[in-house]
Amino acid sequence: MSETATLPAESDVPTPPSIPVEVPALRAIGLVRHYGRVKVVNGLDLEVPRGKIYGFLGRNGAGKTTTIRMLMGILKPTRGEIEFFGERTKRTTIPLKRRIGYVSQSQHFYPWMSARQLGRFVSGFYPTWDDAEYDRLLGLLDIPPDRRSSQLSGGMRMKLALALALAHHPDLLILDEPTAGLDPVAQREFLEIIKNQSRNHGRTTLFSTHRIDEVERAADKVGIIDGGMMRYEGPLDNLRADVRRVIEIPATESPTFPEIEAAASGDGDAVSLESPLAAPLPVTPLALPPARPENPFANRDDYELLRDESLPSQRRYIYRCLAENPWADAIPAGWETESLNLEDIFLAYAGMKVADL
Repeated sequence: MSETATLPAESDVPTPPSIPVEVPALRAIGLVRHYGRVKVVNGLDLEVPRGKIYGFLGRNGAGKTTTIRMLMGILKPTRGEIEFFGERTKRTTIPLKRRIGYVSQSQHFYPWMSARQLGRFVSGFYPTWDDAEYDRLLGLLDIPPDRRSSQLSGGMRMKLALALALAHHPDLLILDEPTAGLDPVAQREFLEIIKNQSRNHGRTTLFSTHRIDEVERAADKVGIIDGGMMRYEGPLDNLRADVRRVIEIPATESPTFPEIEAAASGDGDAVSLESPLAAPLPVTPLALPPARPENPFANRDDYELLRDESLPSQRRYIYRCLAENPWADAIPAGWETESLNLEDIFLAYAGMKVADL
């Protein structure tokens, strides 16, 4: 089977209470996980609103899977708490797990079992299991019901795991890198299924990924994790509006005087001593341009430096504006800004710095 923790069958499980709309489906508060002296997750806060798709974005090794394993009760947090549907806990309990559909990054089914047999086996763990819904999902996802799981492709096994996770009508769906190893067509199909579940059934979903295009295609809200810490959490549109590249404009050349230059080179008409140009001219101090700041927003509390891309020939920075009306202030003289796509923004949060290359 997959990583879903074993759930004993109970016939007297109470009906889950109704959840106020304003209460998030899932929150993590200060989650920490140590492996020896290494902090894989370091004070992580996370909030998934009800009925939305949350893209948990980060590089491989950023701490996504460790976080999800703590959320599912597979790992115990070193510190911190978890809140499901308004109920705070230090460890995910069995009654809570019955309200969650979980798909792990790698699937481990009993190889001799068919999809139909796996459904009968898993149904005993969930009082809300729906046989008709499971059969509908198998047909919708084109999963052969009587073929052994060992004979299914990677994409089919992932879709089978999704059908098992959805057949008990979970309040929350948690997916750990669900499209890893799938071909582009299967990736697109899987994301469409997630979107349809949200649109048609109000399903709350958290899915982890390192693929920016998947977050752009499916997520309502994004959390960017790097080094075990949440670097950004919020709507995608806000992220695009808040982050820009600040670029130094190259200095212009000194002004020239074509008549004098032509005379000095022997070209054009010579300037006579009687010429007005030969008379003494009043000395006017040159108005020098103001010195450019080394970093225009270095001492501003309302701007967060994400990445220094400066080169010897030009200074370049990526900033996130924290003000309510982002980038409304005038840009200092000698600088300009440009908007970024989500990939550039993600690399600014989690990518290698130019100076390190």
